[in-house]
Amino acid sequence: MADPRYFQRQGPFRLADLALKAGAELADAATADLPIDDVAPLETAGAGQLGFLDNKAYVTAFADSRASACVVAAQYADRAPEGMALLLAEQPYRAFALIAQAFYPRPRPLAAISQAAAVDETAVLGEGCLIEPGAVIAAGAELGPRCAIGANATIGAGAILGEDCVVGANASLSHCRIGDRVTLYPGVRIGQDGFGFAIDPAGHVKVPQLGLVVIGDDCEIGANTAIDRGSMRDTVIGPGCWIDNLVQIGHNVELGRGCVIAALAGISGSTSVGNFVAVGGQVGMAGHLHIGDGVQIAAQSGIMADVPPGLTLCGTPAVPIKEFFRGVATLRRLTRSKDKGGEKVDGEGT
Repeated sequence: MADPRYFQRQGPFRLADLALKAGAELADAATADLPIDDVAPLETAGAGQLGFLDNKAYVTAFADSRASACVVAAQYADRAPEGMALLLAEQPYRAFALIAQAFYPRPRPLAAISQAAAVDETAVLGEGCLIEPGAVIAAGAELGPRCAIGANATIGAGAILGEDCVVGANASLSHCRIGDRVTLYPGVRIGQDGFGFAIDPAGHVKVPQLGLVVIGDDCEIGANTAIDRGSMRDTVIGPGCWIDNLVQIGHNVELGRGCVIAALAGISGSTSVGNFVAVGGQVGMAGHLHIGDGVQIAAQSGIMADVPPGLTLCGTPAVPIKEFFRGVATLRRLTRSKDKGGEKVDGEGT
């Protein structure tokens, strides 16, 4: 159970209503009126609670669970314990997420402007905004309705935010246009100068960064992530992108729709990334590349060349994942054969 000190639960709900919300199907119509009070992990769920199974590694936990109900793919339904009600879904985790949102909806900010905030008289604030202590809303900034600006955050001159945006504490935004329903977590840096300069032995020459950062609707930008503004064109984050903590996105980068970027990744300037690309943690991308739609990149990979659509890559320099593991297998065979032949393998005995 979520700690009520921090999370306000709604409900209970009928199982049939949850099925409708999640786009799932009742395995047994007789369970339609079963009351569900909360969501919980299979291992700890009990009476009145609902869990989910989307990974075969947890089939045993599913079979042993005391949850009243579970969201599950049809292929695992026969492993359910006696008495457990089932919701059948093609994507159990997605269905569970929608159900969890019903119990724990995103809280709406209470409209208020702290007397300890600094709001310029030329700034435009939509109806129902929350401005916390220490926040700065600079000249000409525009906030859509129901935006929430955290303590000590700075919204720079002329910055534009759409409806229902959330800006975490100590974040700073400048030179940017932000869409609707965007969440920027604490410490985010949006719109600062890109890393642009002409190299000169007598002293590097700064290139003015004259673009913006444009972030589409329904994005989430993790804590302490930095997105630099463009040089001669805009840095663009497409709608529905989810970016983890501590990510660096260079100037002029363009992300398509629905990209997922894990923590500590870095995308160098002027690289374009297609739609629904998934980037693992600590991935590094060189600049001026094109990454095609649907590409998946394993953690700690290094991308040094353009990538066609649909590939899954691994390693540094990154190669198709099957090729990477063939190389790993070959290296293992070589080291084992040397070891059997009595030759010392590098690193042994040190």
